[in-house]
Amino acid sequence: MPDQLLFAIEVSLNGLMAGVMYSLVALGFVLIFKASGIFNYAQGVMALFAAMTLVGIQNGQVPFAHLINATFGTNIHHFGWHVPALAAILLTVVVMAGFAWAVNRFVFRHLVNQEPIILFMATIGLAYFLEGVADLMWGAEIKKLDVGLPQGINDWIDTTTFEIFGYGFFIDNLDLVATVIAALLVGGLVIFSQYTKQGRALRAVADDHQAALSVGISLNFIWVLVWSIAGFVALVAGIMWGAKSGVQFSLSLIALKALPVLMLGGFTSIPGAIVGGLIIGVGEKLFEFAIGAPFLGGATENWFAYVLALIFLVFRPQGLFGEKIIERV
Repeated sequence: MPDQLLFAIEVSLNGLMAGVMYSLVALGFVLIFKASGIFNYAQGVMALFAAMTLVGIQNGQVPFAHLINATFGTNIHHFGWHVPALAAILLTVVVMAGFAWAVNRFVFRHLVNQEPIILFMATIGLAYFLEGVADLMWGAEIKKLDVGLPQGINDWIDTTTFEIFGYGFFIDNLDLVATVIAALLVGGLVIFSQYTKQGRALRAVADDHQAALSVGISLNFIWVLVWSIAGFVALVAGIMWGAKSGVQFSLSLIALKALPVLMLGGFTSIPGAIVGGLIIGVGEKLFEFAIGAPFLGGATENWFAYVLALIFLVFRPQGLFGEKIIERV
């Protein structure tokens, strides 16, 4: 095979892996939108907060240490222990479930049947509040996240492809792990949504809040449940992105890359979040390889996804898997 074709295949494979990472963030948006009709602007900050909490628990860091020390004149920063990765992940899941309860208790239970724009504005406020809390709790410095996930080039793929094609493919082990985890996560969420009592109740709440309440579905329980699941998805995304590039406040910006993924896949479709992510991931890599670098000076990955989503919206506003809007005239 010509080297250019082999390089294009390698770029496409890396694009697929990057797309899976985008999809992990998009899943959180889809879950909350399906259950409540809320576009959750805070999803990216939830991934940041979950990753920072995980690192803080792992390292035995004292929450709000800077605030405590400034108030009481102490100099305490760590408890003096190190929590194993699995235990730290489970404790972080508990924290995210507590966050879900607090969000419902103090914010969204008071906004039932309000206009969508009001709910959206509430999530904007929640995003900035949570970002401030994360800074106060764990500090603003860049943190290293290590939960034992493999990283670096996959030697087996590199060696095998070199033996077959005379060209070794560079595929990151972390991207492979993220792909497997995303596939399991999507499968589990689809099964939960389609075949469990809570999943059916979730879909009923999404269709009509008042109708769901009238048949005995607890709106508070469903919202806490779905925000807890979205928090877990945010934790998974935070682990993958944090392990890849470190836990820092720019991590919250990955939510912006999830927007074109949602536009392509549809705001209400779990499989659509994955398919949209794969299209965006492969598309931006191939565009950079074929057109961006040779003719436009590179850096097209920063804007290609948004342009593609904008073009796509013209022809199919509801996305590939979104619910088609039917209006009687």
